[in-house]
Amino acid sequence: MKTHWLLWLMGLTPWLVFGAEKDLDPKKSHRSWEIYHGDYGGSHYSSLDQIHRSNVHQLEPVWVWHSGDIGSTIECNPIIVGDTMFVTTPRLHCVALNAVTGKPRWRFDPWQGGRGGGVSRGVAYWSDGQGDERVFFSAGDHLHALDAKTGQLAIEFGTQGRISHREGFDTDVFFFSIGNNTPPMIWKDLLILGSTTGEGPQPCAPGHIRAFDARTGERRWIFHTIPHPGEFGYETWGPDSWKEVGSANVWGGFTLDAERGILFCGTGSPAYDSWGGNRFGANLFGNCTLALDAMTGKRLWHFQAVHHDLWDYDLPTPPVLGSMKVEGKQVEVVVQPTKMGHLFVLNRETGRPMFPVEEKSVPASKMPGESSWPTQPFPSPGLRLSPTTLNAEQATRLTPKAHQQVLGELESMVVGDVFIPPGYERSVVLPQFNGGCEWGGAAFDPNSNTILVNTSNEAEWTSMVASKPKEEMSLFELGRHVYRAVCAFCHGLGTPQNPASPSLEGIGDRLSEEQIASLMETGRGQMPSFASFSALEKQAVTQFLLGKGQSERIPTKDLNLSYAENVPVVTTGHHDWRDPEGYPVNSRPWGTLNAVDLTTGQIKWQVALGTYPRLEKKGHSPTGTFNIGGPVVTGGGLVFIGAAMDERFHAYDVATGALLWEYQMEFGGYATPATYEVEGRQFVVIAAGGGGKPGTKKGDAYYCFALPNP
Repeated sequence: MKTHWLLWLMGLTPWLVFGAEKDLDPKKSHRSWEIYHGDYGGSHYSSLDQIHRSNVHQLEPVWVWHSGDIGSTIECNPIIVGDTMFVTTPRLHCVALNAVTGKPRWRFDPWQGGRGGGVSRGVAYWSDGQGDERVFFSAGDHLHALDAKTGQLAIEFGTQGRISHREGFDTDVFFFSIGNNTPPMIWKDLLILGSTTGEGPQPCAPGHIRAFDARTGERRWIFHTIPHPGEFGYETWGPDSWKEVGSANVWGGFTLDAERGILFCGTGSPAYDSWGGNRFGANLFGNCTLALDAMTGKRLWHFQAVHHDLWDYDLPTPPVLGSMKVEGKQVEVVVQPTKMGHLFVLNRETGRPMFPVEEKSVPASKMPGESSWPTQPFPSPGLRLSPTTLNAEQATRLTPKAHQQVLGELESMVVGDVFIPPGYERSVVLPQFNGGCEWGGAAFDPNSNTILVNTSNEAEWTSMVASKPKEEMSLFELGRHVYRAVCAFCHGLGTPQNPASPSLEGIGDRLSEEQIASLMETGRGQMPSFASFSALEKQAVTQFLLGKGQSERIPTKDLNLSYAENVPVVTTGHHDWRDPEGYPVNSRPWGTLNAVDLTTGQIKWQVALGTYPRLEKKGHSPTGTFNIGGPVVTGGGLVFIGAAMDERFHAYDVATGALLWEYQMEFGGYATPATYEVEGRQFVVIAAGGGGKPGTKKGDAYYCFALPNP
């Protein structure tokens, strides 16, 4: 093992303190919610304290608004400016509500009556201070600029009020699927964008960061997350990777040190996620915390949390800005959560780790053509929040039957700590790739220098198969092979059924063969376009989904598959792993809310987040569940969070983790809440769209709570 100081020094460049404008007025910003996650620093914090520990039990819903367009889910963190709330709906309409009553003021439909969809985590608000107020939000492959007062397109921006997410990449990305689920960062007159790109194995776009003029839509700068020749980090790839490899994108959003003008983000893994033989090296700036000059896009420093990723261990959220005491002095830091449940605490100005980070040896990949990285960084033990090993001791003991079944399955699996490389044998992944810390991010309580963050702690398994079939097979079997290679990443292995993803069960009852083929061509919502599929591939996948094509034989000797040209092996997907009663296979808790003291780097408290009502009725204490959506912390000493699969909205004591209040909603609140004050009254609001990755029933609601009027 060796410490991480050398890698830190490699990532450090000289930086300047910018003459930047000050942050939003704290009194204003902490009484409204004008920026995604509360403020530039992504603190999820509000100083409001009208609702506090002693009266939160009196909290009641004051309005519930239904959008009327149930879709996949709602992940929106509402934006509140004055008495207007800006939200998105399951079908990706943008709506302005009266923040006091919940009544709509305007509604914008980017699909013009068509069937839209996808996922949006919110909008961004911008004002020039002279009366020009805009709301920016993404739907499909475009970013829209709306007049904040009317909901009409601001036609001065881009082309008639919108720009394509394919613009400004310095390379041809016309045939790639590109979107953006998370609001852009707005800094002065800059609109800074991340993107959602493909995961592979078929080619996909690079995840370069771009800044546009908030008035005109013209590109102002670009940062290449996959460096071009002559740029820092180019040597950490193969010589042609910059032309051939995609992703390393920022899909979780940005935070900003407004005083210094430093932009922060976490980047995703390079594509293809599970095999990197065509991207030899550590692969900067994939899986990095990045610090950039917000005005120019120049790199200031970076910290790579995963080298040469083979696990889809994206950094799913930007680092939260906070502070900690060092030798009696406050030092400003950023805290980066990861999918492994790790926290990396870094000096905000230099990127230097504030607690020891060790480069530990990890197992080598045995896949053809692969050259995995020999070590990976681990934070100090107090900053590891999720379990990462599943063996006999950690197997579920919910029932004797469940325990014995899991022990039997483990005998044929590869087990170990985090960073087991994927192989032909089934290997355990803990936490699962949507686990650990997710896009909801962490909250920072400035009153106690505490980080609050939720984690999911469920296990899954994965494996690899050859990308190209070697024998003659039926059209159904070919469709299953293509499905496993390309679709199983989201939908699971073997059959088109997975309640934790958009379900394909019974798709033949909803769509015709022609409609399924058309959907593969165009994509929809979170599903990218598979226009690169050949006609035979589309036909085969369609037949597989419909359970047809078993009799028609296809010779595969000379078959060219669109995704298999440069990728010899593909993943079979991320497989949900359950006991006989449908519960996770590892020991409890299966989800937690965690408080970490930044001064000591130790966990202050950790409590189960959510429960299964069936187990609750049997007398089990809270088990925790898979959870998605972040917390909000307030000056009233409270942590508000939905996120869990019990579909409840919770309030915890920030000092102790005690559950002080909860409310049973109709749908799951898989989003980050917001709190604000209008006319002297504090409100708390959360989107409740259900569905999504947790797979609970779908909804279309926003719940708003307040104390009873005196």
